[in-house]
Amino acid sequence: MDAVNRLKDSTSPYLLQHADNPVDWWPWCDQAFAEAAERDVPVLLSVGYAACHWCHVMAHESFEDAETAALLNEHVVAVKVDREERPDVDAVYMTATQAMTGQGGWPMTVFMTPDKEPFFCGTYYPRDYLQQLVLNISRAWRSQRDGVTGQARQVASALAENAATTARALRDAAGDPDSGFEEATDAAVQALGGDYDAARGGFGGAPKFPPSMVLEFLLRHHQRTGAAAALRMAEGTAEAMARGGMYDQLGGGFARYSVDAGWVVPHFEKMLYDNALLARAYASLWRLTGSDLARRVAQETCDWMLRELRTGEGGLAASLDADSEGEEGRFYVWRPAELRAILGAQDGEFAARAFGVTEAGTFERGASVLQLRSRCWPRAATGSGRAGTTRWSRRGTGWPSRPWPSAACCSRGRISPRPRATRPACWPRYTWRAGGSSAPRGTGRPEAPRARSTTTPVPPGGSSRSAG
Repeated sequence: MDAVNRLKDSTSPYLLQHADNPVDWWPWCDQAFAEAAERDVPVLLSVGYAACHWCHVMAHESFEDAETAALLNEHVVAVKVDREERPDVDAVYMTATQAMTGQGGWPMTVFMTPDKEPFFCGTYYPRDYLQQLVLNISRAWRSQRDGVTGQARQVASALAENAATTARALRDAAGDPDSGFEEATDAAVQALGGDYDAARGGFGGAPKFPPSMVLEFLLRHHQRTGAAAALRMAEGTAEAMARGGMYDQLGGGFARYSVDAGWVVPHFEKMLYDNALLARAYASLWRLTGSDLARRVAQETCDWMLRELRTGEGGLAASLDADSEGEEGRFYVWRPAELRAILGAQDGEFAARAFGVTEAGTFERGASVLQLRSRCWPRAATGSGRAGTTRWSRRGTGWPSRPWPSAACCSRGRISPRPRATRPACWPRYTWRAGGSSAPRGTGRPEAPRARSTTTPVPPGGSSRSAG
């Protein structure tokens, strides 16, 4: 069966990445499910987004592979969804994936009936595993149909019951907002305390995602009740993230998540919505405690969004890719020899110690992700400015142009009424050209990650009023 290019006219950068796959992709539409019903085959739903590293890996391994594509085209109707374009679809099936497997992530891989009821869920699958999985599911669909559809109906019923229970709880709370509120919030703080990693900040083990809304909740709970435990967890988590490798110590802004429990090595893509929420959380922490670290991180994160995600049309890109020149994280990692070459022997050695850059490396092949565990920021900032200038010696990047809403403007508004933080005079300055940032080349640093899809316009000058 020859693939039909149904994605070529999409407005989604992610779907356009798959437009030339040999897989016979459908967008999310009624016609795709009608096709599955007519052919009497299950639907494979693949959900991802343009900056997702493991989405790229699965695409290269499986969706660009002719043998895998032939299996998919024969045995399923394949539907591709951009989670940034269809968060409603993503939310429904991510709930199913988490309920059935205990975890979630992207790429998300869901097999379902033509009635959109899921019966098998997962995330990334290597090519050989995916091929066998497709064959097994096709065999079960033909020979064990009642069992497959029965499981799908059970999953759909459980999801519907959970949604109804949540809706009832919200309606009850709206009718009497004080009913059980104290008990519920106290219980939530207690539960978070049981999951809190006092040694490394954050909650639970690896991987660790930045809990922006949890931080906001803990700060508001402390402000309302004076609970010291809530503030302690918020401060500990915020500082651990800001000093670790998940925060870009040169350019500002947070990566998607940490692959380890200590916030050392990030998954390198940077998302606008993560950073908008985190900027607000750090601004809230600064306003509550006066923390210099929180204020600096909030300001730098807003500066980063406006500097690196702003497009020529006045919008903001939704994300930066994890990969540079086909290699994950290459733009962000350093080796001691590179720091010495840029800063000189003495300052290079100091910068390596300050930023945790070792000969063994904290990432791959002797490279290290920058961390700033010590409180020697003024001198470290001097080195970071010169290193940052070198890192930004790169080609400009293109900007796709799909509208995408964000909370970034609101986050910026929480800080801008205050005097701007004084940054070191040696902090990197960037030159600009149409389509992206650039500086003189020739230093050997890698090309910058590519920005993906744009959002609501930001007023000239980068400031805006807070929505609240």
